[in-house]
Amino acid sequence: MGKHNTVKEKEKDKDKDKKKKKKRTGLKIFIFILIILAILVGLFVKRVIDLDGNWLAALLGHNKQTVENLDKLYVLAMGESKGMSDTIIVCSYDPKTQEASMLSIPRDTFIGDSKYNASTYDKINAIYNAGKDPEKTMEKVNEITGLNIKNYILIDTEGLVELVNQIGGINFYVPMDMKYNDKKQDLHIDLKEGWQTLDGKQVEELVRFRHNADGSTYSYEYGMEDFGRMKTQREVIKAVVKQTIQLKNVKEIGNIIDIAKNHVKTNLDFQILKDYIPYAINLNPDNINAKQLPGSSKYINGISFFLCDEEETKTTVDELFNDKPAETTEEQTEQTEQNNTL
Repeated sequence: MGKHNTVKEKEKDKDKDKKKKKKRTGLKIFIFILIILAILVGLFVKRVIDLDGNWLAALLGHNKQTVENLDKLYVLAMGESKGMSDTIIVCSYDPKTQEASMLSIPRDTFIGDSKYNASTYDKINAIYNAGKDPEKTMEKVNEITGLNIKNYILIDTEGLVELVNQIGGINFYVPMDMKYNDKKQDLHIDLKEGWQTLDGKQVEELVRFRHNADGSTYSYEYGMEDFGRMKTQREVIKAVVKQTIQLKNVKEIGNIIDIAKNHVKTNLDFQILKDYIPYAINLNPDNINAKQLPGSSKYINGISFFLCDEEETKTTVDELFNDKPAETTEEQTEQTEQNNTL
């Protein structure tokens, strides 16, 4: 009996020793994992600090050199509705300086070779051709501005509506009461002046508005007819950007990308574009420098055209995109445009 008890006691001691060893081994593994995690967290925090707190860039594995290797991005943005484009805007973004610019190109801009034979086909929006040849529009915009834009983005109105709804609408000051109906275009606009949260459909109405059914339009100071519409479109873009880059909407990036796949045509490589995203979310939309092409409106052969002023265009392009100081203020430029509006 004594020997049997001794054997049992020895087996119990062995079991206890095994359990203690397992606990010690488990504790060592746990401590090792904690150390590794601490090192990884430390490296991540250091990277975030090095990137001035840009946690998204750090999460994507960026470092200081990543942003230094990113070129200024130039894009021709066009809005499509019913196979036509009344929105043509040159956009640029520099992730190094967090500077962005927009230049609206009037849809009636003359791009023909001879004013004597000018026809409606000599307007820049006439070569849009339902989005089939965006390169041709880009080529003409490059001729007008002297830039070398290689990328374009086309977004249809359905995509705009879905995007605005996805980000929860935009807070926007509607500059005037808007009331207009056109059954042929399936366009029905009914907006009141003032600050309000607009949903996607209301934003579509806003960016397509030129004048009311009774002929009244934007104020002289704001910019009448197409000039006012272009200014509103630029302000809407700023508002959409401001709402999209809010932290609460960063988690919606998957849905936003899906909307882009369905409603956006572009030659931009997303693998390249995604490197800009962590820096673009820090952009202050209120600091976007936005103007419209300098020039005047004029009737040629009974057709309304916009004729750009080549000298003023060069000055404006230099200011917006070539980092050269402005010679005139935006208000002065807009005033010149308004004085030449028909």
